[in-house]
Amino acid sequence: MDDDLSIRVYYEDTDAGGVVYHANYLGFMERARTEMLVRAGISIAEMQRQGTLLTISHADIKYIRPAVLGDVITVHTAIEDVRGASVKARHSITRDGELLVQALITIVCVNPKGRPIRLPEPFRQYFSSRLGEDKNS
Repeated sequence: MDDDLSIRVYYEDTDAGGVVYHANYLGFMERARTEMLVRAGISIAEMQRQGTLLTISHADIKYIRPAVLGDVITVHTAIEDVRGASVKARHSITRDGELLVQALITIVCVNPKGRPIRLPEPFRQYFSSRLGEDKNS
């Protein structure tokens, strides 16, 4: 399964100089993770209706080169670790094969009160099946 998502950089993604605003890379990564789940038939909205929420507990980001207005960037997602209540996803964002951003994101499963809970089984199974499949690191 392809875990890459192509995104065109729009004006709304950039700062006054036409460069992607640093925080928007997190949004691009979020889209990529969501699309990964959608392709696997897992609905985050349904999980939320059942009282299971996903939140970011840690983000380690390295900005290497900027993306600019009009670029088409690719967000690659690889699952690095799956634990009882969390998943670590490694992202690389490229433009025409050139590395722009690298990140390691920790996602934690919580209940509506914000307390950690075990990952739902379909979520756990899917991400566990994706471990060790990264060919872009």
